[in-house]
Amino acid sequence: MADKPVPKPGHFLPGGEGDQGAETNQSQPGRAPAPRDGGAAPLAAPKPRLGWEAPPAPPQLTGSRIESKRAALSGSRLGPPQPDDPEVAAYRAVFRPDPIPFVPKQRSKALIAAIVVGALVVVGGGVAFAAKVLTSYDDFVANPMGTPSVRSSGDPTTAGPVGKPKPDTEVVRQNPFYTAGKMPVVTCQEPAFRPTSMENVRSYYQALIACMDKAWKPIVSKAGFEFRSPRLIIFDTGDETACGVQNKDIASYCQDEQGGSVTMPWQSLMDDYAKNKAATRADMAQSLGFVYGAHLQNLTGIFDAAENLRDTAATPAGQLEQDRRSALQANCFSAVFFGAAKASFPLRGELLRQWTWLIQHGGDEHSKDKAHDHGSAKSLTLWMNRGFAGTDPGTCNTFVAASAKVS
Repeated sequence: MADKPVPKPGHFLPGGEGDQGAETNQSQPGRAPAPRDGGAAPLAAPKPRLGWEAPPAPPQLTGSRIESKRAALSGSRLGPPQPDDPEVAAYRAVFRPDPIPFVPKQRSKALIAAIVVGALVVVGGGVAFAAKVLTSYDDFVANPMGTPSVRSSGDPTTAGPVGKPKPDTEVVRQNPFYTAGKMPVVTCQEPAFRPTSMENVRSYYQALIACMDKAWKPIVSKAGFEFRSPRLIIFDTGDETACGVQNKDIASYCQDEQGGSVTMPWQSLMDDYAKNKAATRADMAQSLGFVYGAHLQNLTGIFDAAENLRDTAATPAGQLEQDRRSALQANCFSAVFFGAAKASFPLRGELLRQWTWLIQHGGDEHSKDKAHDHGSAKSLTLWMNRGFAGTDPGTCNTFVAASAKVS
């Protein structure tokens, strides 16, 4: 049996290429249109006759139900038809079918990815943390600008915009998140999973995200924003994720249809852990803290507003300053959590020394590309200390700080 012809593009649109409704009706003259409920097509109407002969006399029927049938056969009715009359139901099914309701298809929203990454730099056997914000779409982003959803315009409306939008400068400088209050003491043990396998790395980050969710949700909700936990993605080098193709072992955060994803490497951690266990444990905690800080910016609108301000900066230097304000704030949010959890999370001894070393060597001057987009070691230390000591997101308002403090 030959294959049925493949529907052409647009076959479901009226008048689109592949619309065969009109051709079918024209190729079969005298045939009534097929019922829209998918049933068999009715018989064709008889052709006009050249002559005329009297039809046979109708049968002589009696009774109320029979009288109704006689009236139907003779072409006239005395009163309304019976509700259960099968002939009337058959007539309506063919010539007056019920309309089929139109239900518009839901289309998925396009993926819009914006990346904030934390780079790991190996320095003299230790692991230095250098957070990176990508300033342009490159091979880390797969299809950054997708096709927007299509909506039916419908009837024109004269209604004005709903509400009054806040300027981007107000969102980043006067956000309600800054006044939601301090984070209470957090009881959160360091996850016991060690980076000796992919599943162990996943379990470590899952446990730490659960702690961060519990600590941050009341503050985000009190500020008037909807809280969503970030999606966790553990990737192999070369995998394509919500953040694009991952060609480097870097931690990243992306806006996506799931409400935001933290995308974490695992392969390099196994080698790093064999060389310096305390440094790798400190780096895992701080890397997740940084990208989770970017997630908080996303939930509160700071992420988008900061991107808009960056895009309208008059000079490249102004763009880099906006990048540094965003990155330093995300690190400060990370320090707020670990400051609130310092009694239970063991930031002491060798782990604390490695943590301090990461911060002191995490500035732009220690990065491989020397891009001045995350802040110097001096500025990073300043904002991390503020968050750790204050345990208050209000102490992390980098967008009102003098330029010298976000150098």
